[in-house]
Amino acid sequence: MSQTDNSRRFYERYVGPMIRERFGLYENRIAVGLAGEGSDCFGYDDFMSRDHDFGTGVCLWLTTADYESFGKELCDAYDELIDKMPGNNLTARLRARRGVMTIDGFYSNILGTTVPAETGRLTEEEWLELDHSCLATATNGEVFRDDPGVFSSFRSYLMDYYPDRVWRFRIADELHKFASSLQVNYARCMSRGDSVAAGMCRLNGLASAMELFFLLHRQYPPYYKWTYRRMCEIEDGLYAKRVKDLADAVSDPGVWEGKRYSPDYINLSDPVVLSAELLAESVIDLMSERGLVTPSNKYLEKYVDVILTGT
Repeated sequence: MSQTDNSRRFYERYVGPMIRERFGLYENRIAVGLAGEGSDCFGYDDFMSRDHDFGTGVCLWLTTADYESFGKELCDAYDELIDKMPGNNLTARLRARRGVMTIDGFYSNILGTTVPAETGRLTEEEWLELDHSCLATATNGEVFRDDPGVFSSFRSYLMDYYPDRVWRFRIADELHKFASSLQVNYARCMSRGDSVAAGMCRLNGLASAMELFFLLHRQYPPYYKWTYRRMCEIEDGLYAKRVKDLADAVSDPGVWEGKRYSPDYINLSDPVVLSAELLAESVIDLMSERGLVTPSNKYLEKYVDVILTGT
C-alpha cells in the first residue's frame, strides 16, 4: 500500500471524524489531501526513502479568512491527534509539510514566490520565474476532499500547463542550452584537453535534453533524482534509451589528440558526441511530431527562432 493510500485511510478513520466532531460547522470549508514536498507525494517512497522525514499525515488547506477564523484551533486539534498515533514520531520538517495551512501559503512556499492562489492568476513574467520541478511538486499527490474548490481550482490552473508563449520560450531556452553545451562547448573543451569543463558540458546538455522531453510532453518534471524515473513512466522508448546512453557515455581524450576545434567538424569517434547527436535527433523528432518544426539540421540552435515565432 502506498503512502498516499495510508494517508487517505488515516484521513477517513481519524482526521475526518475529528473534524466532524469538533469542527462540524466548518467541515465543508476544509480541503484535505496529500500533496507537496516528499517522495510519498509523488508515489516514489520506498524503504530507502523512509530513513528521514517519513510518517503518516495529511494536508488541510484553508482560505486565509477561514484560517484566521478557526485555523489555530484546527491546527492544535490535528497536532493532538498526530501525537496520539503510536509510532508516528514526525520530524519538525515533516510536520511543516503536513497539517493545517493556508492555500496561498502552500502554493507560495512550494513555488518560491508570493502566489495569490485564492483569487488570482500568474502573469507571463511570473510563469517564467518558476522552476519546472516546483510546479510538479505543487500539482502532485491527491486531493481527498475539497468542497469549496478553491485549492483545486488553482491546482487545475497549474496543471493546464504553461501559456503558449512561456512554453515556447522555455523550449527555445533548453534547445540553446543543449546546443551550446553539447554541440559546441563540449568539443571546444575536449580540443583544449579540459576534461572537467567537458564533463560539465555533458551534464548540462543531459539536463536540457530531459527538460525538453517534459516540455514537449507538456508535463512538469519532478525533483532531479526522480526525473529519469518519471520519464520512463511516461514513455520508456528510444528517447529514454538515448538519455541513458548519454548519461553512461565516457569521454575519449585519445580521439581528440591533434584535433583543432572547428564548428564544422563533428567528432563521432567520441562516445559522448555520438550519443549527443543521436539524442538531438530524438529531440527534433519530438518537435516534428508536434508540428513545431520541419527537420532540416541536427544542430538544435537552428530551431530556436522557429520555436519562438511559430513559423
